[in-house]
Amino acid sequence: MFQIRFHGRGGQGVVTAAEMLSIAAFLQGRHAQAFPSFGSERTGAPVVAYCRIDNREIRLREPIMEPDALIVQDPTLLHQVDVFSGLRPEGYMLINSNRGFDDLGLGEFVRGFRHERLLTVPATELALKHLGRPLPNAVLLGGFAAISGLVTLDSVNAAIRCKFSGKVAQDNIAAAAEAYQFVRERAREASAHV
Repeated sequence: MFQIRFHGRGGQGVVTAAEMLSIAAFLQGRHAQAFPSFGSERTGAPVVAYCRIDNREIRLREPIMEPDALIVQDPTLLHQVDVFSGLRPEGYMLINSNRGFDDLGLGEFVRGFRHERLLTVPATELALKHLGRPLPNAVLLGGFAAISGLVTLDSVNAAIRCKFSGKVAQDNIAAAAEAYQFVRERAREASAHV
């Protein structure tokens, strides 16, 4: 079973991101579940959402304490909430930021992780470019598809179409595709420097 924990703030589409990832996995013939966890429902409050993906039926219903991957939609949470709790050294980490891990104050922390599984993506900037709004959720799913290989970009696009329609769907698909390419290029650059 592969478990993903999403961190963000109310109004950023954190819960929708987890739902779209579970739909993408389901469309690829896998079992998936997504559910949120939040205390205050006001805009800007910290929100956590979870997604589990497996080849077999999923019977677990509790929050994910030891994620295989973290997707952080709001970098202001990095030093306010323990977003990294339970993440193993072989885990994936995708953070919405145009700054690197050192600039985010995480350089020393991430040294124990597999560097090819850690990435920052300027998701808010890509969302503004394509959507005109700072909604990084679909953008980060495109990046996650590239870094993890857990789902395909085609299934992410199909999941976006399940949640949105018309121009909103097309703009989110374009943003996810640009994030996917961004992550693939970063991965190529990293492997060239090894």
